[in-house]
Amino acid sequence: MAEHKPQMSVEDFETIASGAPETVTLEFIHGRFGVKKARDGDHGTVMSWLTKRCMRARPDLDLCGSQGLRVDAGGHSRARPDAVLTPEAHFAGHGAWADPDGALMVVEVTSYDPDTDRRKRHEKPAAYGQAGIPLYLLIDRDSCTVTVHSGPDRRVGGYRDARVTTFGETLVLPDPVGIELDTEILKDYVR
Repeated sequence: MAEHKPQMSVEDFETIASGAPETVTLEFIHGRFGVKKARDGDHGTVMSWLTKRCMRARPDLDLCGSQGLRVDAGGHSRARPDAVLTPEAHFAGHGAWADPDGALMVVEVTSYDPDTDRRKRHEKPAAYGQAGIPLYLLIDRDSCTVTVHSGPDRRVGGYRDARVTTFGETLVLPDPVGIELDTEILKDYVR
Protein backbone atom coordinates (compact mmCIF):
# COMPACT_ATOMS: atom_id res chain seq x y z
CA MET A 1 0.00 0.00 0.00
CA ALA A 2 1.37 3.43 -0.90
CA GLU A 3 2.27 5.72 1.98
CA HIS A 4 0.01 8.71 2.36
CA LYS A 5 -0.58 11.40 4.93
CA PRO A 6 -3.53 10.74 7.25
CA GLN A 7 -6.44 13.11 6.84
CA MET A 8 -6.41 13.78 10.61
CA SER A 9 -5.12 12.29 13.83
CA VAL A 10 -6.83 9.24 15.27
CA GLU A 11 -7.62 11.31 18.37
CA ASP A 12 -9.44 13.92 16.24
CA PHE A 13 -11.35 11.12 14.51
CA GLU A 14 -12.45 9.62 17.83
CA THR A 15 -13.69 13.02 18.98
CA ILE A 16 -15.74 13.44 15.81
CA ALA A 17 -17.04 9.86 15.94
CA SER A 18 -18.11 10.18 19.58
CA GLY A 19 -20.40 13.07 18.65
CA ALA A 20 -21.92 11.53 15.52
CA PRO A 21 -25.63 10.69 15.62
CA GLU A 22 -26.59 7.00 15.84
CA THR A 23 -27.77 7.12 12.23
CA VAL A 24 -24.18 7.64 11.01
CA THR A 25 -21.37 5.09 11.19
CA LEU A 26 -17.88 6.55 10.90
CA GLU A 27 -14.59 4.75 10.28
CA PHE A 28 -10.93 5.74 9.94
CA ILE A 29 -8.94 3.17 7.95
CA HIS A 30 -5.26 3.80 7.13
CA GLY A 31 -5.67 7.52 7.76
CA ARG A 32 -8.78 7.91 5.59
CA PHE A 33 -12.07 9.10 7.04
CA GLY A 34 -15.10 7.14 5.89
CA VAL A 35 -18.85 7.11 6.37
CA LYS A 36 -20.62 3.77 6.11
CA LYS A 37 -23.83 3.87 4.14
CA ALA A 38 -27.05 3.19 6.03
CA ARG A 39 -27.88 -0.51 5.97
CA ASP A 40 -30.88 -1.70 3.99
CA GLY A 41 -33.39 -4.35 5.07
CA ASP A 42 -31.65 -7.11 3.15
CA HIS A 43 -28.35 -6.25 4.87
CA GLY A 44 -30.04 -6.56 8.26
CA THR A 45 -31.65 -9.85 7.24
CA VAL A 46 -28.28 -11.27 6.16
CA MET A 47 -26.81 -10.29 9.53
CA SER A 48 -29.76 -11.86 11.36
CA TRP A 49 -29.31 -15.08 9.35
CA LEU A 50 -25.60 -15.21 10.20
CA THR A 51 -26.22 -14.45 13.88
CA LYS A 52 -28.69 -17.32 14.19
CA ARG A 53 -26.31 -19.76 12.48
CA CYS A 54 -23.36 -18.75 14.63
CA MET A 55 -25.29 -18.87 17.90
CA ARG A 56 -26.86 -22.22 17.08
CA ALA A 57 -23.52 -23.80 16.14
CA ARG A 58 -21.38 -22.05 18.76
CA PRO A 59 -23.42 -20.82 21.78
CA ASP A 60 -20.09 -20.14 23.52
CA LEU A 61 -19.51 -17.19 21.18
CA ASP A 62 -21.03 -13.73 20.66
CA LEU A 63 -21.57 -12.04 17.31
CA CYS A 64 -21.31 -8.36 18.24
CA GLY A 65 -22.84 -5.98 15.74
CA SER A 66 -21.74 -2.59 16.99
CA GLN A 67 -18.24 -2.88 18.41
CA GLY A 68 -15.56 -0.60 16.99
CA LEU A 69 -12.03 -1.96 16.66
CA ARG A 70 -8.57 -0.39 16.73
CA VAL A 71 -6.98 -2.05 13.71
CA ASP A 72 -3.65 -2.04 11.84
CA ALA A 73 -0.22 -2.64 13.30
CA GLY A 74 -0.01 0.69 15.11
CA GLY A 75 -3.65 0.77 16.15
CA HIS A 76 -4.15 4.04 14.28
CA SER A 77 -7.15 2.87 12.27
CA ARG A 78 -10.69 2.56 13.57
CA ALA A 79 -13.12 0.13 11.93
CA ARG A 80 -16.70 -0.65 12.73
CA PRO A 81 -17.30 -4.06 11.14
CA ASP A 82 -20.82 -5.26 10.53
CA ALA A 83 -20.08 -7.89 13.20
CA VAL A 84 -17.25 -9.34 15.28
CA LEU A 85 -17.30 -12.95 16.48
CA THR A 86 -15.70 -13.35 19.91
CA PRO A 87 -15.81 -15.54 23.00
CA GLU A 88 -18.91 -14.78 25.06
CA ALA A 89 -18.86 -11.37 26.83
CA HIS A 90 -15.39 -10.63 25.41
CA PHE A 91 -16.10 -6.91 24.90
CA ALA A 92 -17.76 -6.36 28.28
CA GLY A 93 -16.19 -3.31 29.90
CA HIS A 94 -14.57 -2.07 26.68
CA GLY A 95 -15.27 1.36 25.27
CA ALA A 96 -16.36 2.35 21.77
CA TRP A 97 -13.01 1.24 20.28
CA ALA A 98 -11.55 -2.06 21.51
CA ASP A 99 -8.33 -3.88 20.71
CA PRO A 100 -8.97 -6.71 18.24
CA ASP A 101 -7.15 -9.28 20.41
CA GLY A 102 -9.58 -12.11 21.09
CA ALA A 103 -11.69 -11.45 17.99
CA LEU A 104 -12.06 -14.69 16.05
CA MET A 105 -13.69 -13.27 12.93
CA VAL A 106 -14.89 -9.97 11.51
CA VAL A 107 -17.84 -9.84 9.13
CA GLU A 108 -18.71 -7.36 6.42
CA VAL A 109 -21.74 -7.40 4.11
CA THR A 110 -21.42 -5.26 1.00
CA SER A 111 -23.69 -2.29 0.50
CA TYR A 112 -24.63 -0.82 -2.83
CA ASP A 113 -22.37 2.22 -2.72
CA PRO A 114 -19.27 3.37 -4.62
CA ASP A 115 -16.94 2.87 -1.63
CA THR A 116 -17.66 -0.85 -1.21
CA ASP A 117 -14.88 -2.01 -3.52
CA ARG A 118 -12.15 0.13 -1.96
CA ARG A 119 -13.18 -0.26 1.67
CA LYS A 120 -14.58 -3.78 2.07
CA ARG A 121 -12.55 -5.61 -0.57
CA HIS A 122 -9.17 -3.87 -0.14
CA GLU A 123 -8.68 -1.55 2.85
CA LYS A 124 -10.52 -3.59 5.47
CA PRO A 125 -8.94 -6.97 4.74
CA ALA A 126 -5.53 -5.27 4.87
CA ALA A 127 -6.32 -3.67 8.23
CA TYR A 128 -7.98 -6.75 9.74
CA GLY A 129 -5.10 -8.98 8.66
CA GLN A 130 -2.54 -6.57 10.04
CA ALA A 131 -4.48 -6.57 13.32
CA GLY A 132 -4.12 -10.36 13.43
CA ILE A 133 -7.83 -11.21 13.34
CA PRO A 134 -7.91 -14.90 12.30
CA LEU A 135 -10.82 -14.70 9.82
CA TYR A 136 -12.48 -12.04 7.68
CA LEU A 137 -15.85 -13.07 6.22
CA LEU A 138 -17.03 -10.93 3.31
CA ILE A 139 -20.61 -11.52 2.18
CA ASP A 140 -20.54 -9.86 -1.22
CA ARG A 141 -24.02 -9.10 -2.52
CA ASP A 142 -22.60 -7.60 -5.74
CA SER A 143 -20.86 -10.78 -6.88
CA CYS A 144 -23.17 -13.21 -5.00
CA THR A 145 -20.17 -14.74 -3.23
CA VAL A 146 -18.90 -15.30 0.28
CA THR A 147 -15.15 -14.94 0.74
CA VAL A 148 -13.39 -16.35 3.78
CA HIS A 149 -10.02 -14.69 4.32
CA SER A 150 -7.68 -16.62 6.63
CA GLY A 151 -4.02 -16.65 7.61
CA PRO A 152 -3.61 -13.03 8.74
CA ASP A 153 -0.30 -11.35 7.97
CA ARG A 154 0.52 -8.86 10.73
CA ARG A 155 3.72 -7.75 9.03
CA VAL A 156 2.36 -6.49 5.73
CA GLY A 157 -1.39 -6.65 6.32
CA GLY A 158 -4.03 -8.68 4.60
CA TYR A 159 -4.49 -12.43 4.56
CA ARG A 160 -2.50 -15.22 2.95
CA ASP A 161 -5.58 -17.20 1.88
CA ALA A 162 -8.97 -16.29 0.45
CA ARG A 163 -11.56 -18.93 -0.38
CA VAL A 164 -14.52 -17.79 -2.50
CA THR A 165 -17.86 -19.61 -2.36
CA THR A 166 -20.81 -18.80 -4.63
CA PHE A 167 -24.19 -18.16 -3.01
CA GLY A 168 -25.97 -21.50 -2.86
CA GLU A 169 -22.92 -23.53 -1.86
CA THR A 170 -22.01 -24.74 1.60
CA LEU A 171 -18.87 -23.39 3.23
CA VAL A 172 -17.04 -24.22 6.41
CA LEU A 173 -15.51 -21.40 8.39
CA PRO A 174 -12.08 -22.75 9.38
CA ASP A 175 -10.60 -22.81 12.88
CA PRO A 176 -10.88 -21.08 15.23
CA VAL A 177 -14.58 -20.79 14.27
CA GLY A 178 -15.49 -24.17 12.75
CA ILE A 179 -19.03 -23.38 11.62
CA GLU A 180 -20.68 -24.73 8.46
CA LEU A 181 -22.92 -22.34 6.51
CA ASP A 182 -25.40 -23.21 3.77
CA THR A 183 -25.50 -19.99 1.71
CA GLU A 184 -28.53 -20.86 -0.47
CA ILE A 185 -30.78 -18.31 1.25
CA LEU A 186 -28.38 -15.44 0.49
CA LYS A 187 -29.63 -15.50 -3.11
CA ASP A 188 -32.86 -13.93 -1.80
CA TYR A 189 -31.09 -10.86 -0.38
CA VAL A 190 -29.50 -9.30 -3.45
CA ARG A 191 -30.84 -6.75 -5.91
